Amino acid sequence: MNYVSWAVIALGAYSLVAPLMKVATTGQGKIPSDVAALVANGVLVTATIGVIVVSGQNVSDSVVSSKLPYVLLAGVCLAVGILSYYRALALGPVSIVAPIFGMFLAVSSVVGIVALNEPVTIRKVAGIAFAVIAVFLVSVE
Repeated sequence: MNYVSWAVIALGAYSLVAPLMKVATTGQGKIPSDVAALVANGVLVTATIGVIVVSGQNVSDSVVSSKLPYVLLAGVCLAVGILSYYRALALGPVSIVAPIFGMFLAVSSVVGIVALNEPVTIRKVAGIAFAVIAVFLVSVE
């Protein structure tokens, strides 16, 4: 499978995270958002270990890589982002929280252009602008 196929699978799966977390963290018998994050990410860690074992990837070489600090910083950002996202879902409507959170796609694109010297095209600029407009229209009540 190519990267587009994986991206579509990710889209489908991740599209269900917000509604499922909203149901889990609100109403009768609600689970605190931090506990929900622990359990959901425990599933992620378990699944990742399974993929690593099945695919035969060598973890020990990676933990001594000069790139490890980037992975650790990404992990910190992921922890802050996911914990904040789940808390926001517990407190607000999915139809507002998810689009605001989803702006990470446009922001990541800008970071890629600015910090990683990825090419800028009119299409990318328009896409980022339309994403901002779309989130504004969906999120403002």
